[in-house]
Amino acid sequence: MATAANPTRDDFEALLNEQLGNADDGGFEGRVVKGTVTAIEGGAALVDVGLKSEGRIPLKEFARGEDDHGLSVGDEVEVFVDRVENADGEAMLSRDRARREAAWDKLESEFGEGKRVEGRIFGRVKGGFTVDLDGAVAFLPGSQVDIRPVRDVTPLMDMPQPFQILKMDRRRGNIVVSRRAVLEETRAEQRSELIDQLAENQVIDGVVKNITDYGAFVDLGGIDGLLHVTDMSYKRVNHPSEMIEIGQTLTVQIIRINSDTQRISLGMKQLESDPWDGVSAKYPVGAKFTGTVTNITEYGAFVELEPGIEGLVHVSEMSWTKKNVHPGKIVSTSQEVEVVILEVDSDKRRISLGLKQAQGNPWDDFADKFPVGSKVSGEVKNATEFGLFIGLEGDVDGMVHMSDIAWGISGEDALALHRKGEQVEAVVLDVDVEKERISLGMKQLEKGAPSAEGADASSMRRGQTVTVTVLEVRDGGLEVQVGEDGATGFIKRSDLGRDRDEQRPDRFQTGQKVDALVTGFDRSKKPNFSIKALQISEEKQAVEQYGSSDSGASLGDILGEALKKSED
Repeated sequence: MATAANPTRDDFEALLNEQLGNADDGGFEGRVVKGTVTAIEGGAALVDVGLKSEGRIPLKEFARGEDDHGLSVGDEVEVFVDRVENADGEAMLSRDRARREAAWDKLESEFGEGKRVEGRIFGRVKGGFTVDLDGAVAFLPGSQVDIRPVRDVTPLMDMPQPFQILKMDRRRGNIVVSRRAVLEETRAEQRSELIDQLAENQVIDGVVKNITDYGAFVDLGGIDGLLHVTDMSYKRVNHPSEMIEIGQTLTVQIIRINSDTQRISLGMKQLESDPWDGVSAKYPVGAKFTGTVTNITEYGAFVELEPGIEGLVHVSEMSWTKKNVHPGKIVSTSQEVEVVILEVDSDKRRISLGLKQAQGNPWDDFADKFPVGSKVSGEVKNATEFGLFIGLEGDVDGMVHMSDIAWGISGEDALALHRKGEQVEAVVLDVDVEKERISLGMKQLEKGAPSAEGADASSMRRGQTVTVTVLEVRDGGLEVQVGEDGATGFIKRSDLGRDRDEQRPDRFQTGQKVDALVTGFDRSKKPNFSIKALQISEEKQAVEQYGSSDSGASLGDILGEALKKSED
C-alpha cells in the first residue's frame, strides 16, 4: 500500500489494519459467533469463524462423551471467541463458553419473567448441590431440595426437573435455585383443585398420616385435614393414639374449610349421636348416680356418668370435713364414686356434681347424736389465740372459746394450760349445721358450774345482794356458788374487802357462807361477785339514813346509833 509523504490519520489507520489484520477481528473477542466445522481430527473440531486462522475445540465440549459429539464437517455451530489469535496463530474458541453465555441470556430473561427453568442435579458441594441449567451452573441449597428434609438425593441426580431461580448475579457468576418452591407451588395448585371438590359436612374416607398430642393429620387424597382430639369422640380422649393409628383408614366428616389458609378441619364424633341430647331429663338435679373418675385437677375431679357425659366435682364439693386438700388425696383415677347432680347446663355441656352430698352430713349427724348439753371428749387439734379446736366423733371439729375453758382465770392463762394432742372433755353449747360450727365449753364441767342453759345466772341481776358458799380458796380469790345448785362465780382478791388486810383469801374457808354483791356477768353469762362493793353500798345507805360523813362520826358510831334507835 502506497503512503503519502505526509500521512493522514486515515492513512495511518489503513496501514495498521493491513499490518495486524482486519480491524473488525478484534471485535470478535468476548462474543458468541457462528462458525463452520472444517475438519474433525485428533479429538477436536476445527472451526472457521472468518478470522485469519481456524480455532480448535475439543469434541467433549460438544457432547458428554468423545464418541457422541454428533458433529460433521460443514456443520454450523455457535462458539465463544476468547482470543483472535494465540501463540500458535490459532483462534481461541470455546463451545462451553458459548453455551454458558447463551444459557445466561436465556436464564436472565426467564428470571425476569418469574418462569421455571429445567436443570439436572449433577454434584454435591458444601451446604447443597450443583445444578446444570443447560450450560450454566447453579447452586441448590440443601434446604431447597424438598418440602421435607431428604436424606438421600441419589434418585434425584442427573434427572431433568424444574427449578425456580431465587437469585442470580451474572457479574459474579452466581445462580441460586430452588426445587422446593416448585413443589410448594405445585402442591398449592393441587390443594386448590382438591378443595374446590370438597364441601363442609361432606363425609369422606382418609388415611392417618401423622399423630400428634393435639390430634391427627388425615390424607384425603392429596390434601391433609386435621382431626382434632376433641372431635374424635364425645368421651374424654387423653391422647389420639388411644383411638387411631398411623396408616388406618377413617371415615370422617368435613367440619370447616378455610379457603384462605387452605386448612380443613375434620371430625369423627359428628357421625355419632350426641349423648348430650335430653341430658337434663336424664340427669335431674338432686338425683344420685354412680360414675368413674376420669381426670383429677387442682380444682376438682371429672366423673364420667356414661360414655361422652362427664361432670365436674369441684374441690369444695368433695368432702364435708377435708378443707384445702388436693382432690387427688380424696379420690383416684378410675375409682367408682357416688355423686349427686347439683346443676346441668345443656348449652354449655356442663354438669356440676357433688361428692359430699352423696354422703351423710356429719354436722347433722352430730347434732342428732349430741344435742346441746351433751358431754363429749376429743383431742386438741389446734390451739389459736382465741380458743381450742377439738376433734370430735364423725371427723368434725368443735371450738372451745378461751372464755369457756376455765373459771376464775383469764382466757390467755386458760389457753396456756392445754397443748395440741391432749385429750379433753367438754359440753356442747351450740351446733350450727348451716355454718358447720360446734361451740363447746370445758369450764361448765367444773364442780358447781352452772347448767348449760344458765338458768340460775339469768335469774340474778346486777346490784343484787346474794349469799354465796366458798367452793375453793385460791391465791387470786374465791370460787363461790349461789345456794346449793345455783350459779358459780368468782370473787377476785381485790374484791374481798375494803381494807388491805381484808383482801387475804386465806381468811376464808371452804364451805363458809358470805354475802356479796353481783357486779356483772362475763361472756358466758357467769356472774361476778364483790364483797368490797357490798361493803361500800351498805356504808352509803347507812350514811344517807343515819348520819353524815362530814360529821366525823365513824361507821361504827353511825351503826350503833342506828341500832339504839331501832331498839327504842
